[in-house]
Amino acid sequence: MKYIRYQDKNGAISFGVDEGAGFRRISGNFLEPYQVTGPEISLSDVRLLAPVTPSKVVAIGLNYRDHAQEMGLKLPEEPLLFLKPSSSVIGPGDDIIYPAMSQQVDYEAEMGVVIGKPAEDVGLIHAADYIFGYTCLNDVTARDLQAKDKQWTRAKSFDTFCPLGPWVVSGLDPADLDIQCLLNGQVKQSSNTRHLLFNVAELVSFISKVMTLQPGDVIATGTTSGVGPMTPGDEVEVRIAGIGSLVNRIVR
Repeated sequence: MKYIRYQDKNGAISFGVDEGAGFRRISGNFLEPYQVTGPEISLSDVRLLAPVTPSKVVAIGLNYRDHAQEMGLKLPEEPLLFLKPSSSVIGPGDDIIYPAMSQQVDYEAEMGVVIGKPAEDVGLIHAADYIFGYTCLNDVTARDLQAKDKQWTRAKSFDTFCPLGPWVVSGLDPADLDIQCLLNGQVKQSSNTRHLLFNVAELVSFISKVMTLQPGDVIATGTTSGVGPMTPGDEVEVRIAGIGSLVNRIVR
């Protein structure tokens, strides 16, 4: 099923579910028990928002072999973690703001894993029980600042640097999904989630032994090769088979 968070013409924020016959409004948050309460939603009449509001986005560095090679870095022996703040999250159609202190802002197409219930010290065989679903994610990065700082916090954390959406898909096998990034309609990244060095279950288990994952938290599973710069006026799109398409524009 697909789940959305949206704003109607009156400014009210609600959640919806598509159970196979179009999106309909639900009571409360889809991460909790809910009831379908409204008629079918026309997506053209609402503004889609980031589908979740995570307390944190836990991102994974160098989780595709070819990306590590293009960056000239060794493959990690265990998942390489960093954080993106909740203030970096935006939704589909929102603008990515090019910060004045950077001269190179890159796209990074990634699959996002949405956590469904508190996960603390989770064993590998139970990790899937804590996953609610999957979404598209763009791990926007100020590449020049990443190189300058020698650590990644500033480069990854600017406001608008974590587009999510357009919805969350549940009941999906994440092990073999095509993933692409398009810049102004041209394919720049193209791979498949089967090439992840650490799979989704391994990531959930590993992270949960470091920090408790809360419902709505998101794991950014890493990007493949082909990362590159964006400039103001560009349109960037993350496509993942079985999930959908996340489109944003870059502005000053």
